[in-house]
This record gives sequence, structure tokens and C-alpha cells, in this order.
Amino acid sequence: MLTLDEQTAALELPLAYPPFVESINKRGLSLSDVVCSTFTVGWFGEADTSRVLKILCFYIDGTANMYVRPIEGITAVVDLEEMKIIEYHDRFRVPVPKAEGTEYRESKQKPPFGPLLRGLATMQSDGPGFEIDGHTIRWANWAFHLGFDVRAGPIISLASIYDLEQRKFRQVIYRGYISELFVPYMDPTEEWYYKTFFDLGEFGFGQSAVSLKPLADCPAHAVFMDGYYAGQHGKPIKISNVFCIFEQHAGNVIWRHTETGIPGEVIREVRAEVSLVVRMVSTIGNYDYIVDWEFKPSGAIKVGVGLTGVLEVKAAAYTHTDQIKQDVYGTLLAENTIGVYHDHFLTYHLDLDVDGVSNSFVKGNLETKRVTDNISPRKSYWTVVRETAKSEADARIQLGLKPAELVVVNPNEKTKVGNHIGYSLIPGSAVGPLLSDDDYPQIRGAFTKYNVWVTPYNKSEKWAGGLYTDRSRGDDTLAIWSLRNREIENKDIVLWYTMGFHHVPCQEDFPVMPTLTGGFELRPNNFFDRNPVLKTKSPKNVHWPNCTTSRP
Repeated sequence: MLTLDEQTAALELPLAYPPFVESINKRGLSLSDVVCSTFTVGWFGEADTSRVLKILCFYIDGTANMYVRPIEGITAVVDLEEMKIIEYHDRFRVPVPKAEGTEYRESKQKPPFGPLLRGLATMQSDGPGFEIDGHTIRWANWAFHLGFDVRAGPIISLASIYDLEQRKFRQVIYRGYISELFVPYMDPTEEWYYKTFFDLGEFGFGQSAVSLKPLADCPAHAVFMDGYYAGQHGKPIKISNVFCIFEQHAGNVIWRHTETGIPGEVIREVRAEVSLVVRMVSTIGNYDYIVDWEFKPSGAIKVGVGLTGVLEVKAAAYTHTDQIKQDVYGTLLAENTIGVYHDHFLTYHLDLDVDGVSNSFVKGNLETKRVTDNISPRKSYWTVVRETAKSEADARIQLGLKPAELVVVNPNEKTKVGNHIGYSLIPGSAVGPLLSDDDYPQIRGAFTKYNVWVTPYNKSEKWAGGLYTDRSRGDDTLAIWSLRNREIENKDIVLWYTMGFHHVPCQEDFPVMPTLTGGFELRPNNFFDRNPVLKTKSPKNVHWPNCTTSRP
């Protein structure tokens, strides 16, 4: 993985490199307003895979939004072992996009301002409803360990939920985390083709984590935790407030029912939902990723990610779409500014231990049946035809092709009425890669070909993109491991889930992008004998002194 120290050292090289200084002067730009950023080079069939970076630069005169003002046409290649520029290209010149209208800092904004949002306060009169003991968190009926990893960021492990009926904690997750984030851009030209990033394996989600801002990233009642990792020379590096943990009451309902069918009586029962959220934000270059793990008293775990920050844009000569007569591989967002099409694929490692280590993966196919025995005027219905995956090949799934219920079950444990206990994967939108299988980035990112994989647990199989991802050749990935087609029935298994976004930039994403969200849910499936929050009470109302619910 690239370290911050070597990236910082590499970024200083162009500013003192005479050909680069000459290129900046030819463009009429001020060297003091030039800042640079590092880009991995990928692998495209070459035998040499030495550790090198490409350096691209930006212009900050008039704005702090550096990524929307690229200095196009200039590329420096740095050998990280020698820490020197080994290649330099100045291929062409196009106008640097304007600074006007790109500033995002609140202090720099001028009237008129956007919609007025009323003040909002959340108060917990009795303090937080959770306890933190070291890195173990206990809340409501949940207990789990929260770890920080330089590559993965947050790692949730040993998550168990208390069963009121059985009066004991029951296992759900042994370990869960983001294993890789694959971000290929769709511009195949010389200046862009290599921009096919593996953000965890190349840059590190934890290494790129940022300190969270109280009252903005997290609510007022949040509790913060620090994170540590070893720097390039082994020295501990601290990231303050890397996690925030808070209870969330967003006005949602955990369950409700209104009964009007009983003569002379109306029954209305509603329970407010409160959940516990663990949050981290990782900023890798231009993009900010908001990572949430949300635990619910019902036993569900909602996993979410928010994409925001600044788009990766390309400078161009175009000022209006009427001028574009060829494929520019993106959307014209502003004058001289193209937002390039790209994908985000997040692959999660979900080592579920549902009431124990030995689990199976069951796919419940929803199949249409014809009514053929004249028992009804109906012509059709659907039913569930379940199949237990025997081997890894049986468990690979491209979502969206046919409806199915996906459940990790414990085949050795049943409920009182005889159902196998389990946890369902409730996927988000079905998104898969559109690159051809023989394209070099897709060879390296072949683990995105299927949304769902299941493998037997192997302590060395942690990173879907391979242990050493920078300049990898795709020979140590989840897709390769799974070719062994090992047995997975009634075994200690790992569920891998890939969620994705095909991002077609639009003008609303410019100059800074409103958060785009996605996620999935792990939900009990015959895990409990009945609704586990039937007896859960809504949180009590807190009355602020000298306040009223009526407006003057």
C-alpha cells in the first residue's frame, strides 16, 4: 500500500523539476498556485510492475477546489524506490477551467443563500444509551467490537444480540468490513486510461480517514473514538475522532398497527425506532466516503455508504454541448469542464457466524407456478424453491437476473416450529461491471463480476483485490480463490457482497457533490421465534423547560 510519507515526497518533485516549471510558465500560470496529487498507474499487461506513481497537477488561484481546475496534458512519472521523476510528458494544452463559482467553503459564499433550514436539537437527558469498554460497545440488545484498520477502516467483529426468549446473547457476525473499493474511469485516452483505482489496497481506507467534525459529521450527542496505525517507519500515527458512535432517532417507526375491525374500538399501537450508528469518513483524493454501520433492536444491521466530495474532471476546450461532435467520455458540467463517467464498487467481507461457526448459504428462488388443477379461478402464483449451495460455484450470483431470497442459515439449529435459523442479505440496487472481461482493469477487479460470492473461511483471504493490490495482475483475488470451487455447505463460510454505482455526472454534482447513498441490510430470518421488539417501549419524551409544542 502507498504510504502518506512517500506520496508527500513524490508530490514535491515536479515543483523543482525544470521541464515542469517551463510547462507551467508556457501556460501563463503561477507556480506558487500549483498543487499536485498522486495517481496509481494500474497494470496493462506489462512485465515491469515496479512501484511508480503518476503525478497530475491543479491550479488553486481563486479557489480551494483544486480538483475542478486540472492542468491538463502534463504527466510526471515518479519511481518511488528511487524517489525521482523517470518520465515526463507535456502533450497538449487546453484552458484551465475557471475558478468562478467553484468555491465550496462556507466563509467564501455570498448572498443569496440556499434554503433556510430551521435549528434542530437532539437531547439525551439520561446520557448515551450505550457503553464503551475499550473497543467493545454494548447498546440495547447488541454487543460488538469496533476496530480500526489502516486498510479497511472500521471493522465490526464479535457482534452478538441478546435473545429475550432464550435469555442469552447469540452470535451474528464474526467479522465484517469493506474489503475493496474499485473505481474505474471510462476515459480510454492516454491521459486517463490508467485511472482505475483500488482505493483500499492502493491508498487505504483507514490511512485516508479524516477526523470527524462534531455537530456536522455527527450529532451533538455523539461519542468519538480515535484511531491509530503504523506509519512508514513504524511510528504510531493518531487520527483523532476517527469514529463517532451515536443513537439515531430519525422519526422512523420500528413497528405499528391500527386496528379498526373490532366494533366500537380503535387500537393504535406505534413504537418509535432508535438505532445505533457507527460512522467513519475516508477522503481519498477528491472523493469523500461516509461509511455507516447501523444496528437496530430488531436484529437488523443496516450498512450504508455515502459518496460526496468533488468529481474527477477533465479540462477541455468545450464551453457548450453544441460544440461536442465526438465521445468525450463524460458530461460537460461547466465551461471547459467534463465530469468523466466512472463506477464505484464496494466489496464487503461478511464473515457471519449465525448461532455458531457452521453455516450454509441458501438461495430461495421465487418461481412462478401455473394453477393446473382447477382449484381456483387464478391462473398463477409464485412460491419459493430453496437450494442450498454445495460449493463456491453454486453461490455466485449476479443480482437482478431473477428474484431470490438470500439467507445464511445454521443447518444445525432450528426454531421451535422447525425452521432453520438464519440471517438474510437484503441487497441494494443491482449493479454490475460493464467493462469486458478481458480488459486489464476488469481482470484485476474480477471480484465485481458477481454481486454475491461465498467462500470457506481462510485467514489469508481477507482482501478481495489481493494482498498486494498496487500494480497487481489479478492473480490473487476473490475470483481466483473461488475457482477452487471448495465445499461450503455446513462450513465456516464468508459471504462477500459487492454494491455498486454507475456514476453519470450531472451539473448538480458540480462544484461539490451532494451525498449519493447506497447500502444493504442483514436481517434476521427465522432467527428469533417471534418479533424480538414486540415488548420494546418507545423512548420517553423529554420536555425542555420553558418550551411548548405550539408556535406563537
